[in-house]
Amino acid sequence: MSIHKSLKLKNALVRPRSVLTRWERIEKLKEQERWEDGDSVTGLPKVRTKFKIRSRKAIKKAEAEAKQAEKDAEKADG
Repeated sequence: MSIHKSLKLKNALVRPRSVLTRWERIEKLKEQERWEDGDSVTGLPKVRTKFKIRSRKAIKKAEAEAKQAEKDAEKADG
């Protein structure tokens, strides 16, 4: 029997995961100081995953708007 295409490559699925493992959730909760030693590992509260990274266009646009706002503020002061 042959292997399905999606299972052949180890890194075929290289997109962000929407679900964290239990251990990853506990680590996030520790960072947020919402986890104490001795808490139950079942019934963990929800933890947000990574957000999408903004595209370079959006970053450049935001930087340009910030620079323009600074220039406008300097003109108003001077």
